[in-house]
Amino acid sequence: MWLYLAAFLGLFYLVRWYRERQIVSHLPDKYVFITGCDSGFGKLLARQLDARGLKVLAACLTEKGAEELRDQTSDRLETVILNVTKTESVAAAAQWVKERVEDRGLWGLVNNAGISLPTGPNEWLTKEDFVTILDVNLLGLIDVTLNLLPLVRKARGRVVNVSSIAGRVSFFGGGYCISKYGVEAFSDSLRRELSYFGVKVSMIEPGHFKTAVNSKERFLKSFQELWDRAKPEVKQVYGEKFLESYMKKTENLEQKCTEDLSLVTNCMEHALTAHHPRTRYSAGWDAKLLYLPMSYLPSLLVDAMVYWGSPRPAKAL
Repeated sequence: MWLYLAAFLGLFYLVRWYRERQIVSHLPDKYVFITGCDSGFGKLLARQLDARGLKVLAACLTEKGAEELRDQTSDRLETVILNVTKTESVAAAAQWVKERVEDRGLWGLVNNAGISLPTGPNEWLTKEDFVTILDVNLLGLIDVTLNLLPLVRKARGRVVNVSSIAGRVSFFGGGYCISKYGVEAFSDSLRRELSYFGVKVSMIEPGHFKTAVNSKERFLKSFQELWDRAKPEVKQVYGEKFLESYMKKTENLEQKCTEDLSLVTNCMEHALTAHHPRTRYSAGWDAKLLYLPMSYLPSLLVDAMVYWGSPRPAKAL
């Protein structure tokens, strides 16, 4: 029996390997729109696809980011300023894209723009702190997608949404994990709806990578600001040592972040160029070997693992 099982698994992976190596044709004729191209994954993906010959439409939050990207790429690449939290900015960018793709439609939409702060224990936060992240990571992503869907459907193209391992396992409070769980749910429903029109939807679920989103300096500054404004009762319950441990853990986390961003952008590129893209891509050793398996474990075990690596409040029982 084990021999038959091994043969079946071997055949399964061989067939998958063969299917995933098949690339769509006429890539230089295809347009791809990417959000969040000022830095990190978005910037690298824009350069990567441009080098491969695709027509890249890169959305940046700042003119400085757009100028730096144009200096590093060919004349094919075009940039637009986009704030995904502003409906008028999203609508203007969608019109800009429509004028460029014309009747060909938009082959690829990569929703990459995202932020991670403010993040911390939920009791330290306000409703506005949650809204700040949700506006970018989830509601902004949805707004961009809805505005560009007619163009993607016309091309029978691809939607690639950047989620996270935090969309599978919630490690900390704040809007970040909530937003990524939302991206997972939105992407699942979108994939099923758009399959009728030949449109494919993929999710990228990176582990910890060294980008601006995981900047140690920004996290430490944010934690301190949240602590300084916290109510006296909250400070008494958690204690100064909790803050110190939390900040030390953040410093150690950055050392564990993977520096090779191409592990993520290669997944994005495959989702855009393969005949048979995956539904989900786990990028990074930690995502594949730790967080993905954790997401399938019983909650009791996951809770124990999270407790083991978390600081303890001063007034904990």
